[in-house]
Amino acid sequence: MEKTIELLIIIMLLAIMAEIYLLVKPRRHTGSGTQLPILVDTSVLMDGRVVDLAKTGFLLGQIIVPRSVLIELQLLADGADHAKRERARFGMDAMKELKDVLGGSFTLLDDATRIPEGVDNRLLQLAKEMNAAILTLDYNLNKVAQVEGIQILNINELAKSLRMSYLPGDELTLELTQKGQDSHQAVGYLHDGTMVVVEQAKKFIGQEKRVEIIRSLQTDAGKMMFAKLVVEPKTASRTKASNNSHPAVSSAMAMKSRSTGRRPQQSQPRKTTKANSSTVKKRSSAKSKTPAQHEADLVDLANSQ
Repeated sequence: MEKTIELLIIIMLLAIMAEIYLLVKPRRHTGSGTQLPILVDTSVLMDGRVVDLAKTGFLLGQIIVPRSVLIELQLLADGADHAKRERARFGMDAMKELKDVLGGSFTLLDDATRIPEGVDNRLLQLAKEMNAAILTLDYNLNKVAQVEGIQILNINELAKSLRMSYLPGDELTLELTQKGQDSHQAVGYLHDGTMVVVEQAKKFIGQEKRVEIIRSLQTDAGKMMFAKLVVEPKTASRTKASNNSHPAVSSAMAMKSRSTGRRPQQSQPRKTTKANSSTVKKRSSAKSKTPAQHEADLVDLANSQ
């Protein structure tokens, strides 16, 4: 009798240990170096940038498109809304291109033919079952997934983190440290190392100047910006113009003209002399670089730093 009780206790302990092992095993797998599978939402395919992201090699792990997402794209492509119809067709083309780019890393999951709970809820359910992340641009799905504890990948957040620190029209104070490729340029650097080429600023090298970003350039070697000096408002007084327009001066001139019987003489415009034709020809004949050559020189300058 005692042996039977001991045997039952051992069996119960083994059952409890097996249950604990099954519960802990997925968590250990998640915390390892392997990549989580990624479920792709309809909004991502209709956006299309996921294809460019896949070409760069930054999409790691298994990329899974559930058939329910494909069915939703098909329904939108056959719908009456022209804008949604065009975007859905573009999404289907993007999915085909994504499959060609990823090859064996792409999977079309046969999840269900009918989705009464909706595609978003179906994605949440699949993410829990497969321990996967969701690649989406849907704001509401993003928030619900965060509440459910599901990892979300958002291309918009990625683009926001990689955008330029300053956009055309922004102003900043920049220290000019060296001369640029052209004789009139000066170069400064942002805190992240981005080179800023400032036009007509060579004489201010070694100083801090207020500049305005006018253009940005993204190359394989990195990013660079072009700027111009911010012109400070001039405070010089125009005394001559103010005196001529003063009421007392005007009245005095009028009284003098009445006493003499003559009209006040108006200053005659000076005759302009013709510019030296040889100088004009010399300036016009100066060869300037094409925009492509100018940009290539600046990229070489950035690579040499």
